[in-house]
Formats: sequence, structure tokens, C-alpha cells
Amino acid sequence: MADEKYAFEQTFYFSPLNSKTLSFLQDRDTLNLFMKWSMLGRISAQSYSFDQCFYPYSSEKFVQCFFRDPNVVSSLRKMDAGAWGPLEKPVVSVDVEQVPCTKVSMELFDPIYSCGILRPSGHVVKCFHDVYPDYDELRQMLQEEDSEHYYVVGREERGEFLFRLFKHLCFGGELCQYEDTIDPYINTTKQIYKDLISVQKDPETKKISVVSTVLKVSAYDESGLCYPSSREEEQTFAYLIVDPFKRHVTLFYHCHGVGNFSL
Repeated sequence: MADEKYAFEQTFYFSPLNSKTLSFLQDRDTLNLFMKWSMLGRISAQSYSFDQCFYPYSSEKFVQCFFRDPNVVSSLRKMDAGAWGPLEKPVVSVDVEQVPCTKVSMELFDPIYSCGILRPSGHVVKCFHDVYPDYDELRQMLQEEDSEHYYVVGREERGEFLFRLFKHLCFGGELCQYEDTIDPYINTTKQIYKDLISVQKDPETKKISVVSTVLKVSAYDESGLCYPSSREEEQTFAYLIVDPFKRHVTLFYHCHGVGNFSL
């Protein structure tokens, strides 16, 4: 009961970590892929430190404090009508979903390589679709439950942050040029995941485990949804990735649309 009372009263304060750099935002090959996938200029991340102990049960309070903190509000940007701008009104409520994040390897994707979605070369098998002329078995597996390959990756694994990240990259932005092979998606997923997620090794068992908590978030002002955009879209997303030991949090976000076509 005391813990619940403390979680209710607890207030978090945040400070931008301007010196923290994430490799996926600096790597030229990755930026070229973002440009090809129509995500360049629309996908990014910002990191902050915070001052109190974080526990998953205090996630909603944590997110509320985050979107109301003056240091966050002054540095936060959202994209509407193709341009980045500040939050215009105070946030009055938030939606928070705790996203499973347990994976410390890419084994989750192994079934995709042996079920008929890919050729032995790694090329994605093309297939017919009434709406999308350039369709393939990979995108069908990712989004259509009646696909014969949908449950090649199990329901629980599909909920993992690692898989969600992969899916986001596979669908890209509004004018995405899709890859013929799976490697660019897998390699970029791995790079971003390693950048965002913190792990630790048990000194006795030597087992590596994830220590980060991942929260999918959205924020509302008095007019309605305001972040990560005022319009709902599956490929518009915001995740808070919390490292409770370093007391760092990274906001990882993307706003669906036409990317910027220059580096």
C-alpha cells in the first residue's frame, strides 16, 4: 500500500541528454535506407535523464510527468503538415502500453528464413495482391492474419518490441521503396534495437537479460490527440525506452508521411 501511495505522489523531473548520440542517427548507410524507405527526417530519437527511481507500476505517472515537464516540452517536436513544431497546448492525459521486451538475440526471426517467405538467397518472394501491385510474402505475413505464414512467428513473439521495430521498418513511410532482400531490414532492426535497449549480465549465471522498460505512448491536449501526431496512423508511433539503472529515457518516434529526400 505504501508503494502504491508513493507511486501516486511521485513526480519525475527530466533533463535533455544533448551529448548522448545514437549510432543509427549518425550512420550514413542507415540514413540512406531511411531515405529509401521514406522515413528520413521523420524518424528520430531524443534522450533525457530523470531524477527518481523508476518502477514499471509507475509507468503512467512517469509518462504524464514526461509530457508535462518544461525541459521536455521545450525540446519536444511533433510533425504536422510536413513540418516539425512544438506542442501547442498542455498535455492533459496520456495513453501508455507496456511493450514486452525480452529478446537479446535475433533468433526470433529464424522461422522466417525456412517457411517459404524467402528464397535461399534471402530474396523476398513476390505475391499477387488486389490493391498493392508490388506485394510480397513478407509484408503479407506481417499484416494479414489469414496469411498461411502469419503465425510462423508466434503471437507472443509478435508482441515483442524487437518484432514491432522490424515491422515498422518493413512498412516504412508513405513513399517507401521496399527491399528485395530481408537483410537491410534485419540489420537495421538490430542496429536500432542495440542502440535503444540496455542489457546486463548476471555475474553468476552469465546470462544476459534486458533491463529496459519499453512504453508505447500517446498524449492528448484539450483538443484531443496531439502526440506523436494529431492523426492516428499505424506507422506513426512513439516509444519511451527507460533504463532504470542509468535513469535515462529515450523517446523514439516516427511520423508517417513523405520523407526528406536529402542527407
